[in-house]
Amino acid sequence: MADPNPQHETRTLPYGAAAIADAARVIAGGGCVAVPTETVYGLAADATDSAAVAGIYVAKGRPSFNPLIVHVLDLAAAERIAVFDDTALRLAAAFWPGPLTLVLPVREDGGIASLVTAGLETVAVRVPAHRAMRALLEASGVPLAAPSANASGGISPTRAAHVLASLGGRISLVIDDGATEVGVESTIVATAGGMRILREGPITAELLSDMFPGGGREPVAMDGVTEPRRSPGNVSAPGQLDSHYAPRKSLRLNATEARPGEWLIGFGAIGGDDTLSTAGDLTEAAAYLFDALHRADASDRKTLGIAPIPSHGIGAAINDRLRRAAHRP
Repeated sequence: MADPNPQHETRTLPYGAAAIADAARVIAGGGCVAVPTETVYGLAADATDSAAVAGIYVAKGRPSFNPLIVHVLDLAAAERIAVFDDTALRLAAAFWPGPLTLVLPVREDGGIASLVTAGLETVAVRVPAHRAMRALLEASGVPLAAPSANASGGISPTRAAHVLASLGGRISLVIDDGATEVGVESTIVATAGGMRILREGPITAELLSDMFPGGGREPVAMDGVTEPRRSPGNVSAPGQLDSHYAPRKSLRLNATEARPGEWLIGFGAIGGDDTLSTAGDLTEAAAYLFDALHRADASDRKTLGIAPIPSHGIGAAINDRLRRAAHRP
């Protein structure tokens, strides 16, 4: 929800050279801007500037123990801030630019503000594919810390309007480049001591395992999926808090029909007030997930329900977000 006592006049500019130049000036001045990535809209600030990073936490109301993802233009830039092992290099070659975040040992001389890592000895780093984020990285000339551009714990934004509804008055600029393509946040993987998925995402466990065929296949342990409950003491990467991506209204999972006073989000053969995909397409469902949750939360119904979603492929990431969205502390 937009701040009732705004500290900023939040401007929205369509993607283009003028918008990127304006956003780069905000970044250079220690501010933060909302910018689309291929996954969701991110709230970007200079990852080397502690005060700028603190501005992200203030705008989001984000707990300081929750680390941030650092976005960079390419592998060379990533290697300047993180230590890559052979597995990480292989994954980067296969999936960057794209929706894969690697959690790796942070370089002491990498220049990343300690607030970005939340005091951990690792840093989460990603090379995004979206034209707007890449243009802003190039124009600003610094690595950008960028969590999702919404109030902490709320529904992630896949459109500029979602950002304005959540952070209007808290930030100065939103770059609007339409709806995001993927619709759920990046997969997060740690490689030290064996490949582990810390957060499910568009790069699925099957895709990761296929990178290491035969006898050389790496194990993929679902850290944060087999043990989903997270508190300040055991968060090792962004997006692991137990209650996260949450609408204001209670959400019922695996609903096959609507209860009285409930807004039902359908999937496949199960209809409702809205649907993620009438065809049962999981990729389409991922792209529309947060958009549908925003519409449901804005409805006049008191509660929300969502149809069962298969857990294979990107469905695992969808169900991960839904479990966290439905959790009430």
